[in-house]
Amino acid sequence: MSTVLAAIEKSELGDRIITERQLAEAVGGSPARRYGLVNRALKDGILLRLKRGLYTLAPRYRSSTLHPYTVAQALLPGSYVSFQSALSFHGWAPEAVYATASVTPQRKSVAYDIDAIGHYTFSPLATNPYQFLVGVERRRLGGLVAFVASPLRALMDIVAATKTPWSGMDWVTQGMRVDIDALVSLSPAVFLEMRGVYKHKSALAFLAALDADIARMQRRHD
Repeated sequence: MSTVLAAIEKSELGDRIITERQLAEAVGGSPARRYGLVNRALKDGILLRLKRGLYTLAPRYRSSTLHPYTVAQALLPGSYVSFQSALSFHGWAPEAVYATASVTPQRKSVAYDIDAIGHYTFSPLATNPYQFLVGVERRRLGGLVAFVASPLRALMDIVAATKTPWSGMDWVTQGMRVDIDALVSLSPAVFLEMRGVYKHKSALAFLAALDADIARMQRRHD
């Protein structure tokens, strides 16, 4: 058995995302020794590097599947999964989503392509102070934690990021292919908490118009 694999399993890090410090403590020895052992484990496909200083065991050595959203959380702590990724997670997007898209609290976009793991993008949004995580849920996925936007937050993040003006419900139901029943299920409270999130007036106008249209549909259903 690989020295690195044995050390990780002994330290009970096999199903975790492992930092440089944790790996150093598990493997022990001099920096030169660790460097050689880690490089060998990477070359042999036992260990995967997510980014500099962040690792995980290859899927065949794990006892549980590593959820892509927990990888996103580890790649950029403080971010949350949103856009089409979160809509798909909640069953609001009919097509499969093959990349994990997140919102970052930083000012610049960043992306990672990780072999055997996937493609990850992190995009900034103009939000008001202390509103960044409004409508964002903490989820435990495969034993690890990720932050995922609620359906309305994910939809509105798309609106804010693309600067899409309100043009009627067809953009939501046909353009984004969101099911009308899902929209009607939204409560007034979720719209209320979203009113202070975005800086741009166009996003706020979109939110208000969407709220009004859904309220009319709900009254017709009653």
